[in-house]
Amino acid sequence: MPVLLVSDTTVLIDLKRGGLLTAIFGLPFEFAVPDLLYEPEVRSWDGANLVELGLKVLSLDATAVEMAQTFRRREPRLSLPDAFAIALAEQGNHVVLAGDANLRQQADLEHVEVHGLLWVLDQLEQHRIRGNSDLVIALTQISSHARCRLPKSEVGKRLEKYRGR
Repeated sequence: MPVLLVSDTTVLIDLKRGGLLTAIFGLPFEFAVPDLLYEPEVRSWDGANLVELGLKVLSLDATAVEMAQTFRRREPRLSLPDAFAIALAEQGNHVVLAGDANLRQQADLEHVEVHGLLWVLDQLEQHRIRGNSDLVIALTQISSHARCRLPKSEVGKRLEKYRGR
């Protein structure tokens, strides 16, 4: 069974900005979001198509909801959808895919494996889903957006790598 990556909104938005959102479904992973995230955010920007491509929309059981509430009490800056993402990942022994710093930190504290956008780009390259020139264009689009919070040094390293330097 493939690894299930439970994503936050930040990674999905960045992938969309870079024109790579549909490309991720060619990777040997499954992708999911909590239902609490899907309804208000993902559904409105082509959510039905993403579900058709393979995005799973998962609900938490009562135990996982309680776990998510515990995470929010521990870290009040954590959004409810992000707390749900950690709870889903922890309960199912899945991986969190996050761009949000609070979510990444809380996942680490809970010993839940967590990766970010740059890891996804590395996977797209490694599995030859997208060529390096496509990744340069995508990462340039993503990193030039005013709300981008990717570490500049890591973006620079990836761009040089994808350019073959």
